[in-house]
Amino acid sequence: MTTSDVVHLDDPADERLADYTRLTDVALRSKHEPAKGLYIAESTQVIHRALEAGHRPRSFLMAPKWLETMADALAACPGVPVYVADEPVLQEITGFHLHRGALAAMHRPPLAPVAEVLAGARGGAGARRSRVAIFEDLVDHTNLGAGFRSAAALGVDAVLVTPRCADPLYRRSVRVSMGTVFQVPWTRIESWPADIALLKEAGYFVAGMTLGEGAITLDELVAQDHPRLALVFGTEGHGMKPATDRLLDARVTIPMLNGVDSLNVATSAAVAFYATR
Repeated sequence: MTTSDVVHLDDPADERLADYTRLTDVALRSKHEPAKGLYIAESTQVIHRALEAGHRPRSFLMAPKWLETMADALAACPGVPVYVADEPVLQEITGFHLHRGALAAMHRPPLAPVAEVLAGARGGAGARRSRVAIFEDLVDHTNLGAGFRSAAALGVDAVLVTPRCADPLYRRSVRVSMGTVFQVPWTRIESWPADIALLKEAGYFVAGMTLGEGAITLDELVAQDHPRLALVFGTEGHGMKPATDRLLDARVTIPMLNGVDSLNVATSAAVAFYATR
């Protein structure tokens, strides 16, 4: 970072801040971000993880007090503008109190083909065991971010999201994941559930987490000891699509006690990732 990279702003309507405005409007961001090829990284930790993953910043935005904390990241990105504004101006720009340090508008990296992600997850001939998670049509960014965090923490090799799934790079999802969305290889599986065939061709046993009849328990799945396992998690509330259910190799349930009928999808993912580690 050089002195010329730092730009002090006091007008929330400054056009240079357009990438950061109205961040609380989900409908706007879901259209705006993919169209411009951007996503927003929020907090110093998340920004550092994005940069470590090789993602390119378009600009930074922060209060003056965070310049020192972010000095190493900014120095690694010469020529990238650093917009600095006082807290009231930042809150007017973003629509919320920016207490997590900083924001960065990041260029979205291109998504890899599913076959490439699966090949990386398998690691070639003689590779270790492999697990892949598929999140089907999750609409809650918090659940998706938590799912990615569990996947990273518990050693899942790759994540696939279906066409109607929420955006893993949406600001809230990235923040809840604590930036681990940058650490787990992932991509969007375009033809779902038809592309379950790709998973099976790659040698994966495809198991869907469900409450339906005829399901084996998670303990029974673990005992089967599949070297390549794909775990499918359905949308909040309704679970997996019937069309997905028909293509599974197994239907799996986590037994419940005390009259509880199910777990939150992010929680069930964490349980399944831990059990199959």
